[in-house]
Amino acid sequence: MEEKLTKERLTSFNFKMGLVHLVQAIIMLVLAFTLIQEITEFAPVITQNYLEFDPEAGGLVLATDELFTLPFGVFVSLFLFISAGAHFLISVPTKTNAIYLRDLDLGINKFRWFEYALSSSIMIVLIATLFGIYDIASLILIFILNASMNLFGLVMEQLNQAKEKKDLDWGPFIWGSIAGIGPWIAILLYMFGTGNFSEVPWFVWAIVGTYFVAFNTFPVNMVLQYLRVGKWKNYLYGERIYIVLSLVAKTILAWLVFFGAFQP
Repeated sequence: MEEKLTKERLTSFNFKMGLVHLVQAIIMLVLAFTLIQEITEFAPVITQNYLEFDPEAGGLVLATDELFTLPFGVFVSLFLFISAGAHFLISVPTKTNAIYLRDLDLGINKFRWFEYALSSSIMIVLIATLFGIYDIASLILIFILNASMNLFGLVMEQLNQAKEKKDLDWGPFIWGSIAGIGPWIAILLYMFGTGNFSEVPWFVWAIVGTYFVAFNTFPVNMVLQYLRVGKWKNYLYGERIYIVLSLVAKTILAWLVFFGAFQP
């Protein structure tokens, strides 16, 4: 009876967090379209690089085409809209809510990992454009690597249902961590390309710092869950921590990246 009550509270908590994400997303969208001109005008040009033959050079040269402009403010708000939608999907009494509650008993939340794979991958692509990565191939690779990192989290839960600590398979956790580092190698290469750290704006350090903390707190929560440390013996406690971490990290990152459009 106590477990059922806990899951009911968790469902209610998901709904409330969905509302918080939704309100922020709407405010951000209104600002992007009506009140802040810089946000509306900030639209990085996404390009495609390729080799073409240049008769004058007598060989292949690098060429670049402009593909489209990225509506930056809209995509930052989309990041929050997706998060809100995921919370509502598992908290409103529907078939998805029933699946969510059933999976909690198994130590799995598939919806979490699918949502993270989509929303956080959109966010890291936006962050990459703030650092000057406009090449479509690089952005696609960054998106896929980050999504893979989160899907490894799903595999971690699928492989370790009801396993004792000594029998845990940490492979997906390790491979996911490696995949998650990939996009940041590319971003940091652009960030420190000039070699002059004094030229890096404050908001860039804030974004990197926030994402680094978030990047580490989520796997720490997973480790505590699987090692069953203290309150983390109850899977539902770790699930609640995931929800809190998600709200805090997404809120800070979304607004930092949103106002990153004011960069010089």
